[in-house]
Amino acid sequence: MFETLSKSLKTGIVTTGYPDTPAEVSQHARGKPQVDWAGWKDARPAAAVCPTAAIELRDESGVRTATLDLGKCIYCGLCADADPAIRMTHERALAACSRQNLRQTARYRLNADGTQQQLLAAPAAPDATPESLETVGRQLRERIQAVLGRSLHIREVDAGSCNGCEVEIHGLNSPVYDIERFGIHFVASPRHADMLLVTGPVTRNMELALRKTYDATPDPRLVVAVGACGCSGGLFGRNYATCGTVDAVIPVDLYIPGCPPHPLVILEGLLRLLGQLKERR
Repeated sequence: MFETLSKSLKTGIVTTGYPDTPAEVSQHARGKPQVDWAGWKDARPAAAVCPTAAIELRDESGVRTATLDLGKCIYCGLCADADPAIRMTHERALAACSRQNLRQTARYRLNADGTQQQLLAAPAAPDATPESLETVGRQLRERIQAVLGRSLHIREVDAGSCNGCEVEIHGLNSPVYDIERFGIHFVASPRHADMLLVTGPVTRNMELALRKTYDATPDPRLVVAVGACGCSGGLFGRNYATCGTVDAVIPVDLYIPGCPPHPLVILEGLLRLLGQLKERR
């Protein structure tokens, strides 16, 4: 015990200063792809190499509809390697309360050889500007107190994850992020939970367990699908062993894409969702 105490004193404080200081996210951390929609000349090479079909194309009557589904994106960067009109960014705060809000769609007039001649319609602008990451922690703490009058209790459910998302969720409880300082606690039983944090594409063996966990959570319960697998099935999709997405089994209130999402991205997503909890109460 004394050795542990001595080591702690020598190490000092390791908790990030966030939200009082800017979020400390490595510039080596890969975020979402950004498409130069106006300069995109041919979407086929990028669509061909995407392992999760996050880039979808539909050609009809000389018009191509190209969709970038950020809920399926695993940030692998293969599309950026294949297409100069796409670059990888460091933007990872992509949480959305609607699955449709993770899809960006553009329409093009086509040339005879299948290349894109002219941009007919660009993707719609986001509904709102994302919250500044520097203020998420403070706002999250204030909103939890306003909505619940106490701490937020979360039950994490691994419904078939590779455990990549679990590593990031576990990181929230580490001395570096220390999520409990924001009034957020993980609980062992869904009966004590306000929110379910679900990861994985939901294996067939976990389908019933997930339904029972949802039924055991008291109203007004909230469900968050974490990671590309939870949002869209990810690399696994829907097959003999998996249900594909969390919302194929239980209702989902928030989607946090990423493979895996950064701990600060999860915090930002929770802030958005707490507004819905206040309305339900």
